[in-house]
Amino acid sequence: MSNVSRRAVLGAGLAIAAAPRPALSTPNDEVIELWPGTPPGATGAPIVRKIDDQSHDPSNPDRWIRGIDRPTLVVRRPAKPNGAAVLLIPGGSYWFEAYDNEGTSQADWLNARGITAFILLYRLPHEGWQHREDVPLQDAQRAMRLIRSRARQFGILPDRVAVLGFSAGGHLAGSLAARHAESVYARVDEADRLSARPDIAGLIYPVVSLDASFTHAGSRDALLGPGATEAARRARSVELRVTEDMPPTFLVHAADDQVVPPANSIALFGAMQAKARPVALHIFDRGGHGFGVHPPASEPVSAWPGLFAAFGARHGVFPQSLG
Repeated sequence: MSNVSRRAVLGAGLAIAAAPRPALSTPNDEVIELWPGTPPGATGAPIVRKIDDQSHDPSNPDRWIRGIDRPTLVVRRPAKPNGAAVLLIPGGSYWFEAYDNEGTSQADWLNARGITAFILLYRLPHEGWQHREDVPLQDAQRAMRLIRSRARQFGILPDRVAVLGFSAGGHLAGSLAARHAESVYARVDEADRLSARPDIAGLIYPVVSLDASFTHAGSRDALLGPGATEAARRARSVELRVTEDMPPTFLVHAADDQVVPPANSIALFGAMQAKARPVALHIFDRGGHGFGVHPPASEPVSAWPGLFAAFGARHGVFPQSLG
């Protein structure tokens, strides 16, 4: 997927076209449904899974997903697990989810470093749910609690679980980091007694503010609905929700991002510093939006996965020897 094609969709805040439905998971993947029954906020609205492959190359898919009625975790295990785990949250303006560029591709590099990856397919707020503004956070909180509840099963340690989100998925990851203790759904089982706080958060070209002049309007409107009040916008602006127990946070942006301005990351960096919370900010001169984990090696922005790995090691989530 080119930055140009993604910009056209994200900038307009439009849904994507339907395509034939390929299998999302491989035979080695484990797929976990988040909710034991109907997810909270269901209205009976018809929701049909639709997948559009931007690459048109079966050997190198770039699938965008919408129509998620049953949110799931797709588990990708490394050959040699080291006990660390990452909850991956793809972006897509809260209109779709970039499953490969910000999900499976990310899982590949994490697995190569011994980290277990959990790709979150979360519900999209505009698809007919009650309390639409809370639906993605419900799924993210539930996902983090389920990962911890099954830590032994997955060979991970419950105090070494990061979240890594991209674009609107970065907004959701940031919301999870800031609002992990907020009650947004009724407890359904014992897993919900566990903490939803990530041990570190990585936000890559994230949407942060829903109220400032530099907000990404498509993400804001998809999450809150058109014409949201100032109070609603501020309540879900991550930079305004930073608390004293927000986890260490890693931010990456490109200066030439024409979709989600780097002012988003800068605002969160300032808010974290104001609360004396650990934070790292990397702004590269170019890279655009949606560069994922595969920008050309000649581009400085390609350094971000290594920088994130080092950040996680400094904070005790990833091993010090992680390459």
